[in-house]
Amino acid sequence: MHAMQLARPGTALRRTQIDTPEPAAGEVLLQVRACGVCRTDLHVVDGELTGGKLPIVPGHEIVGTVARLGPGVEHFREGERVGVPWLAWTCGICGFCLSGRENLCDRARFTGFHRDGGYAQYAVADASYCFALPAQFDDAHAAPLLCAGLIGYRALAKTGDARRIGIYGFGAAAHIVAQVARHQGRTIFVFTRPGDSAAQQFARELGAAWVGDSSQAPPEQLDAAILFAPVGALVPAALRATVKGGRVVCAGIHMSEIPAFAYDLLWGERQLLSVANLTRADGEAFLALAPRAEVRTEIESLPLPRANEALDRLRRGEVRGALVMVP
Repeated sequence: MHAMQLARPGTALRRTQIDTPEPAAGEVLLQVRACGVCRTDLHVVDGELTGGKLPIVPGHEIVGTVARLGPGVEHFREGERVGVPWLAWTCGICGFCLSGRENLCDRARFTGFHRDGGYAQYAVADASYCFALPAQFDDAHAAPLLCAGLIGYRALAKTGDARRIGIYGFGAAAHIVAQVARHQGRTIFVFTRPGDSAAQQFARELGAAWVGDSSQAPPEQLDAAILFAPVGALVPAALRATVKGGRVVCAGIHMSEIPAFAYDLLWGERQLLSVANLTRADGEAFLALAPRAEVRTEIESLPLPRANEALDRLRRGEVRGALVMVP
Protein backbone atom coordinates (compact mmCIF):
# COMPACT_ATOMS: atom_id res chain seq x y z
CA MET A 1 0.00 0.00 0.00
CA HIS A 2 1.00 3.64 -0.36
CA ALA A 3 1.85 5.50 2.83
CA MET A 4 3.48 8.71 4.04
CA GLN A 5 6.07 7.65 6.57
CA LEU A 6 8.31 9.45 9.06
CA ALA A 7 11.79 7.91 9.18
CA ARG A 8 13.42 10.40 11.54
CA PRO A 9 11.96 13.31 13.56
CA GLY A 10 12.70 16.68 12.04
CA THR A 11 12.59 15.39 8.48
CA ALA A 12 9.87 15.41 5.84
CA LEU A 13 7.53 12.46 5.46
CA ARG A 14 8.53 10.17 2.62
CA ARG A 15 6.08 8.69 0.16
CA THR A 16 6.66 4.95 0.18
CA GLN A 17 5.11 1.55 -0.35
CA ILE A 18 4.86 -0.81 2.62
CA ASP A 19 3.08 -4.09 3.22
CA THR A 20 -0.63 -3.82 3.90
CA PRO A 21 -0.99 -4.86 7.56
CA GLU A 22 -2.91 -7.92 8.68
CA PRO A 23 -5.37 -7.65 11.57
CA ALA A 24 -4.49 -9.75 14.62
CA ALA A 25 -7.01 -11.06 17.15
CA GLY A 26 -9.33 -8.29 18.26
CA GLU A 27 -8.25 -5.96 15.45
CA VAL A 28 -9.80 -4.63 12.27
CA LEU A 29 -8.15 -3.74 8.97
CA LEU A 30 -9.55 -0.44 7.70
CA GLN A 31 -9.47 1.02 4.24
CA VAL A 32 -8.73 4.64 5.05
CA ARG A 33 -11.27 7.10 3.64
CA ALA A 34 -9.98 10.23 5.38
CA CYS A 35 -7.47 11.21 8.07
CA GLY A 36 -7.37 14.58 9.79
CA VAL A 37 -4.15 16.53 10.22
CA CYS A 38 -3.71 17.27 13.92
CA ARG A 39 -1.18 19.43 15.76
CA THR A 40 -0.12 16.29 17.62
CA ASP A 41 1.04 14.90 14.25
CA LEU A 42 3.18 18.00 13.96
CA HIS A 43 4.66 17.44 17.42
CA VAL A 44 5.54 13.86 16.40
CA VAL A 45 7.08 14.88 13.07
CA ASP A 46 9.04 17.77 14.63
CA GLY A 47 10.40 15.54 17.41
CA GLU A 48 8.66 17.36 20.26
CA LEU A 49 7.05 14.08 21.34
CA THR A 50 9.59 11.31 21.85
CA GLY A 51 9.41 7.60 22.62
CA GLY A 52 7.25 6.48 19.73
CA LYS A 53 7.90 3.91 17.02
CA LEU A 54 10.17 4.70 14.09
CA PRO A 55 9.62 4.61 11.23
CA ILE A 56 5.98 5.56 11.80
CA VAL A 57 2.98 6.39 9.66
CA PRO A 58 1.39 9.41 11.41
CA GLY A 59 -2.29 10.24 11.61
CA HIS A 60 -4.83 9.56 14.35
CA GLU A 61 -8.09 11.05 13.15
CA ILE A 62 -8.93 8.11 10.91
CA VAL A 63 -12.21 7.42 9.16
CA GLY A 64 -12.27 4.09 7.35
CA THR A 65 -14.38 1.16 6.32
CA VAL A 66 -13.74 -2.30 7.72
CA ALA A 67 -11.96 -4.33 5.06
CA ARG A 68 -11.21 -7.39 7.19
CA LEU A 69 -11.99 -8.61 10.71
CA GLY A 70 -9.37 -10.15 12.94
CA PRO A 71 -10.26 -13.24 14.98
CA GLY A 72 -12.73 -12.56 17.78
CA VAL A 73 -14.16 -9.27 16.49
CA GLU A 74 -17.95 -9.47 16.72
CA HIS A 75 -19.25 -5.90 17.15
CA PHE A 76 -18.20 -4.63 13.70
CA ARG A 77 -18.78 -6.09 10.27
CA GLU A 78 -17.01 -5.76 6.95
CA GLY A 79 -17.99 -2.62 5.08
CA GLU A 80 -18.97 -0.74 8.23
CA ARG A 81 -17.59 2.78 8.71
CA VAL A 82 -15.65 3.46 11.91
CA GLY A 83 -13.42 6.11 13.44
CA VAL A 84 -10.02 5.64 15.05
CA PRO A 85 -8.78 8.14 17.69
CA TRP A 86 -5.42 8.91 19.30
CA LEU A 87 -5.96 6.34 22.08
CA ALA A 88 -5.13 3.00 20.49
CA TRP A 89 -4.89 0.61 23.46
CA THR A 90 -4.73 0.50 27.26
CA CYS A 91 -3.88 -2.31 29.66
CA GLY A 92 -7.33 -2.49 31.27
CA ILE A 93 -5.99 -3.69 34.62
CA CYS A 94 -4.13 -0.79 36.22
CA GLY A 95 -5.65 1.54 38.79
CA PHE A 96 -6.23 4.23 36.19
CA CYS A 97 -8.04 1.88 33.80
CA LEU A 98 -10.16 0.36 36.55
CA SER A 99 -11.25 3.78 37.83
CA GLY A 100 -12.46 5.17 34.50
CA ARG A 101 -9.23 7.04 33.80
CA GLU A 102 -7.78 4.93 31.01
CA ASN A 103 -6.42 8.10 29.42
CA LEU A 104 -3.74 8.06 32.15
CA CYS A 105 -2.72 4.40 31.71
CA ASP A 106 1.09 4.18 31.89
CA ARG A 107 1.12 1.40 29.28
CA ALA A 108 -1.22 3.15 26.84
CA ARG A 109 -0.41 3.06 23.13
CA PHE A 110 -1.35 5.78 20.67
CA THR A 111 -2.30 5.83 16.99
CA GLY A 112 0.26 7.41 14.70
CA PHE A 113 2.87 7.31 17.48
CA HIS A 114 3.22 3.74 18.76
CA ARG A 115 1.08 2.19 16.01
CA ASP A 116 1.00 3.15 12.34
CA GLY A 117 -1.76 5.66 11.66
CA GLY A 118 -3.92 6.94 8.86
CA TYR A 119 -1.57 8.66 6.42
CA ALA A 120 -1.88 5.53 4.31
CA GLN A 121 -4.34 3.53 2.25
CA TYR A 122 -4.97 1.01 5.04
CA ALA A 123 -4.57 0.93 8.81
CA VAL A 124 -5.03 -1.65 11.54
CA ALA A 125 -6.75 -0.73 14.80
CA ASP A 126 -7.90 -2.46 17.96
CA ALA A 127 -11.64 -2.88 17.45
CA SER A 128 -12.34 -2.07 21.10
CA TYR A 129 -10.94 1.44 20.61
CA CYS A 130 -12.84 2.27 17.41
CA PHE A 131 -16.04 4.30 17.30
CA ALA A 132 -19.17 4.11 15.24
CA LEU A 133 -19.62 7.49 13.53
CA PRO A 134 -22.73 9.67 13.20
CA ALA A 135 -24.30 9.33 9.77
CA GLN A 136 -24.73 13.11 9.56
CA PHE A 137 -20.99 13.55 8.85
CA ASP A 138 -19.35 12.44 5.64
CA ASP A 139 -15.89 10.88 5.82
CA ALA A 140 -13.80 14.04 5.54
CA HIS A 141 -16.00 16.13 7.86
CA ALA A 142 -16.04 13.35 10.47
CA ALA A 143 -12.25 13.06 10.69
CA PRO A 144 -11.58 16.16 12.86
CA LEU A 145 -14.13 14.97 15.40
CA LEU A 146 -11.80 12.13 16.37
CA CYS A 147 -9.17 14.27 18.11
CA ALA A 148 -9.85 17.97 17.69
CA GLY A 149 -13.43 17.30 18.71
CA LEU A 150 -12.73 14.74 21.41
CA ILE A 151 -9.90 16.58 23.14
CA GLY A 152 -11.81 19.83 22.87
CA TYR A 153 -14.86 18.18 24.42
CA ARG A 154 -12.79 16.83 27.32
CA ALA A 155 -11.23 20.27 27.83
CA LEU A 156 -14.65 21.93 27.81
CA ALA A 157 -15.91 19.42 30.38
CA LYS A 158 -12.98 20.38 32.62
CA THR A 159 -14.33 23.94 32.79
CA GLY A 160 -17.30 22.67 34.79
CA ASP A 161 -20.27 25.02 34.78
CA ALA A 162 -18.30 28.07 33.62
CA ARG A 163 -20.43 30.45 31.57
CA ARG A 164 -17.79 32.85 30.21
CA ILE A 165 -15.05 30.85 28.54
CA GLY A 166 -11.87 32.12 26.93
CA ILE A 167 -10.32 30.16 24.06
CA TYR A 168 -6.64 30.78 23.31
CA GLY A 169 -5.77 29.69 19.78
CA PHE A 170 -8.50 29.21 17.21
CA GLY A 171 -7.67 26.12 15.17
CA ALA A 172 -9.34 22.78 14.56
CA ALA A 173 -10.24 21.96 18.16
CA ALA A 174 -11.33 25.49 19.04
CA HIS A 175 -13.71 25.86 16.11
CA ILE A 176 -15.52 22.69 17.23
CA VAL A 177 -15.52 23.55 20.93
CA ALA A 178 -16.92 27.00 20.23
CA GLN A 179 -19.96 25.43 18.57
CA VAL A 180 -20.54 22.97 21.43
CA ALA A 181 -20.12 25.69 24.05
CA ARG A 182 -22.63 27.96 22.32
CA HIS A 183 -25.06 25.03 22.07
CA GLN A 184 -24.73 24.75 25.85
CA GLY A 185 -25.55 28.43 26.28
CA ARG A 186 -22.05 29.60 27.17
CA THR A 187 -20.39 32.84 26.09
CA ILE A 188 -17.12 32.56 24.17
CA PHE A 189 -14.16 34.97 24.16
CA VAL A 190 -11.45 34.16 21.59
CA PHE A 191 -7.76 35.08 21.67
CA THR A 192 -5.61 34.65 18.56
CA ARG A 193 -2.09 35.48 17.47
CA PRO A 194 -1.63 39.24 17.03
CA GLY A 195 -2.62 40.25 13.54
CA ASP A 196 -4.39 36.99 12.68
CA SER A 197 -7.42 38.66 11.15
CA ALA A 198 -8.54 35.49 9.34
CA ALA A 199 -8.81 33.48 12.57
CA GLN A 200 -10.53 36.39 14.30
CA GLN A 201 -13.12 36.66 11.54
CA PHE A 202 -13.69 32.89 11.66
CA ALA A 203 -14.30 33.10 15.41
CA ARG A 204 -16.84 35.88 14.91
CA GLU A 205 -18.63 33.80 12.29
CA LEU A 206 -18.97 31.01 14.86
CA GLY A 207 -20.57 33.30 17.41
CA ALA A 208 -17.74 34.51 19.64
CA ALA A 209 -18.95 37.38 21.83
CA TRP A 210 -15.51 39.03 21.76
CA VAL A 211 -12.39 38.45 19.69
CA GLY A 212 -8.93 39.88 20.31
CA ASP A 213 -5.29 38.92 20.29
CA SER A 214 -3.46 37.19 23.09
CA SER A 215 -1.93 40.41 24.37
CA GLN A 216 -5.34 41.92 25.12
CA ALA A 217 -7.59 41.61 28.14
CA PRO A 218 -11.20 40.53 27.57
CA PRO A 219 -13.97 43.04 28.32
CA GLU A 220 -14.98 41.03 31.39
CA GLN A 221 -13.30 38.40 33.51
CA LEU A 222 -13.53 34.80 32.40
CA ASP A 223 -14.97 31.97 34.46
CA ALA A 224 -12.57 29.59 32.69
CA ALA A 225 -10.09 29.51 29.85
CA ILE A 226 -8.93 26.75 27.50
CA LEU A 227 -5.47 26.90 25.94
CA PHE A 228 -5.16 25.16 22.58
CA ALA A 229 -2.13 27.18 21.47
CA PRO A 230 1.03 25.33 22.66
CA VAL A 231 2.55 28.53 24.06
CA GLY A 232 3.54 28.46 27.72
CA ALA A 233 3.54 32.26 27.98
CA LEU A 234 -0.24 32.18 27.57
CA VAL A 235 -0.71 30.42 30.92
CA PRO A 236 -0.08 33.52 33.06
CA ALA A 237 -2.06 35.61 30.58
CA ALA A 238 -5.05 33.27 30.93
CA LEU A 239 -4.76 33.23 34.72
CA ARG A 240 -4.71 37.03 34.71
CA ALA A 241 -7.94 37.08 32.65
CA THR A 242 -9.73 34.53 34.85
CA VAL A 243 -11.86 35.37 37.86
CA LYS A 244 -11.00 34.07 41.32
CA GLY A 245 -12.15 30.48 41.64
CA GLY A 246 -11.89 30.02 37.88
CA ARG A 247 -10.02 27.39 35.87
CA VAL A 248 -7.37 27.46 33.16
CA VAL A 249 -7.28 24.23 31.15
CA CYS A 250 -4.20 23.36 29.07
CA ALA A 251 -5.56 21.18 26.28
CA GLY A 252 -2.43 20.40 24.26
CA ILE A 253 -0.21 17.36 24.54
CA HIS A 254 2.90 19.56 24.25
CA MET A 255 3.60 23.13 25.31
CA SER A 256 6.62 25.40 25.43
CA GLU A 257 7.94 26.20 28.90
CA ILE A 258 5.66 28.17 31.19
CA PRO A 259 7.47 31.30 32.40
CA ALA A 260 7.65 32.21 36.07
CA PHE A 261 4.72 34.28 37.26
CA ALA A 262 3.68 36.00 40.48
CA TYR A 263 1.72 33.89 42.91
CA ASP A 264 -1.12 36.41 42.96
CA LEU A 265 -2.12 35.20 39.47
CA LEU A 266 -2.85 31.76 40.93
CA TRP A 267 -4.07 32.96 44.30
CA GLY A 268 -7.79 33.21 44.88
CA GLU A 269 -8.30 29.49 44.32
CA ARG A 270 -7.75 29.65 40.59
CA GLN A 271 -7.05 26.17 39.20
CA LEU A 272 -4.54 25.20 36.53
CA LEU A 273 -5.39 21.86 34.86
CA SER A 274 -4.18 19.78 31.94
CA VAL A 275 -5.99 17.40 29.63
CA ALA A 276 -4.25 14.12 28.87
CA ASN A 277 -5.49 12.08 25.92
CA LEU A 278 -9.10 10.86 25.99
CA THR A 279 -11.22 7.98 27.21
CA ARG A 280 -13.60 5.88 25.17
CA ALA A 281 -16.41 7.30 27.30
CA ASP A 282 -15.42 10.77 26.06
CA GLY A 283 -15.70 9.52 22.50
CA GLU A 284 -19.11 7.97 22.95
CA ALA A 285 -20.47 11.06 24.71
CA PHE A 286 -19.09 13.57 22.22
CA LEU A 287 -20.04 11.65 19.09
CA ALA A 288 -23.61 11.47 20.41
CA LEU A 289 -23.60 15.19 21.24
CA ALA A 290 -22.07 16.51 18.00
CA PRO A 291 -25.18 15.94 15.84
CA ARG A 292 -27.47 17.40 18.51
CA ALA A 293 -25.24 20.47 18.77
CA GLU A 294 -25.30 20.72 14.98
CA VAL A 295 -21.52 20.85 14.87
CA ARG A 296 -20.17 21.69 11.43
CA THR A 297 -16.51 21.02 10.85
CA GLU A 298 -14.78 23.40 8.48
CA ILE A 299 -12.30 21.41 6.41
CA GLU A 300 -10.04 21.46 3.40
CA SER A 301 -9.24 18.10 1.82
CA LEU A 302 -5.84 17.34 0.30
CA PRO A 303 -4.59 14.18 -1.44
CA LEU A 304 -2.32 12.01 0.67
CA PRO A 305 0.95 12.81 -1.21
CA ARG A 306 0.56 16.45 -0.08
CA ALA A 307 0.87 15.55 3.60
CA ASN A 308 4.09 17.54 4.00
CA GLU A 309 2.40 20.61 2.57
CA ALA A 310 -0.46 20.15 5.03
CA LEU A 311 1.94 19.92 7.97
CA ASP A 312 3.82 23.01 6.80
CA ARG A 313 0.61 25.00 6.58
CA LEU A 314 -0.39 23.88 10.06
CA ARG A 315 3.07 24.83 11.35
CA ARG A 316 2.65 28.33 9.91
CA GLY A 317 -0.91 28.71 11.18
CA GLU A 318 -2.38 28.94 7.68
CA VAL A 319 -5.41 26.70 8.23
CA ARG A 320 -9.06 27.64 8.62
CA GLY A 321 -10.67 24.86 10.62
CA ALA A 322 -8.95 21.57 9.80
CA LEU A 323 -7.00 19.90 7.01
CA VAL A 324 -7.93 16.35 6.05
CA MET A 325 -5.84 13.90 4.01
CA VAL A 326 -7.77 11.76 1.55
CA PRO A 327 -5.99 8.73 0.02
